[in-house]
Amino acid sequence: MLLVVGVYLVAGNLVNGAGGGSVSLAKGAVPAAYSSLVQKWGNLCSALNPALLAAQLYQESGFNPNAKSPAKAEGIAQFIPGTWATHGIDGNGDGVRNVWDPNDAIPSAATYDCQLASYVKDVPGNQSENMLASYNAGAYAVIKYQGVPPYAETKNYVKTITSLEQSFAAPVSRVDPSEQAATAITYAQSKLGTPYLWGGNGTADQGGRFDCSGLTKAAFESAGITLPRVANDQYNAGPHPQRAELLPGDLVFFSDDLTNSRAIRHVGIYVGGGYMIDAPRTGAVIRFDPIDTPDYFGATRVTEDGAKALPTTV
Repeated sequence: MLLVVGVYLVAGNLVNGAGGGSVSLAKGAVPAAYSSLVQKWGNLCSALNPALLAAQLYQESGFNPNAKSPAKAEGIAQFIPGTWATHGIDGNGDGVRNVWDPNDAIPSAATYDCQLASYVKDVPGNQSENMLASYNAGAYAVIKYQGVPPYAETKNYVKTITSLEQSFAAPVSRVDPSEQAATAITYAQSKLGTPYLWGGNGTADQGGRFDCSGLTKAAFESAGITLPRVANDQYNAGPHPQRAELLPGDLVFFSDDLTNSRAIRHVGIYVGGGYMIDAPRTGAVIRFDPIDTPDYFGATRVTEDGAKALPTTV
């Protein structure tokens, strides 16, 4: 089945769980060390797909295999010890189930997701949303309410993951232009010539100066969208158009590691004609710069839902 989901045309539906390899990951969206694992195990069942699994891992840990939460959740998939004891698997076949090893934890996360999906397979509605709701509230609650239960936390969890999912999937059709793009560009243009300041947010005590991500954050705040503070988190604020599909207002990103979005070190706002407005470095001013350089990583078309879904810390 082909179904339009937001700005994507995806075989099987991004949010409904494509399976079978029909959803590919966006270039560099998942660190190269884990992308093949996510692509493989994200197709474990029809309720899951690689972009959805990537969104979960990013939301849980920011792909940090050493993450540990105050609630004692551990590893890249943030298993609590009791759940790991029951659902952790030896994903790499080395005879050890290690929650700190992504080769075990990522397959375990996918297996657990799919097990939850099997518990609620007869519940009406979207199978991926029911699976995510089961992860958050328990399969019993999903069965009881015959769908996503009316708990604010659970509804927000489902919306967050499915919104983030779009930033990890490679689009297969042109993505819609951002409604807020013109406002963001106008703001950035008004700051041309402003001196760069590392860590600058444009506040009065900083003399109205910015660094690269401070400028893009302020530009989109002028349009009513709140972005994270640093460039590599801003990359996940929406879908990723190809170079030939760039439109004014897209964020464009640069990195010395073109396989890992977490290594992004610079961002600007595309204005057309192969140029961006950016705050480049200490000693420079906000200016127009070309984007077609060897360190060009990719682009993001910021959406309000995508920005809202981003975790405050990863």
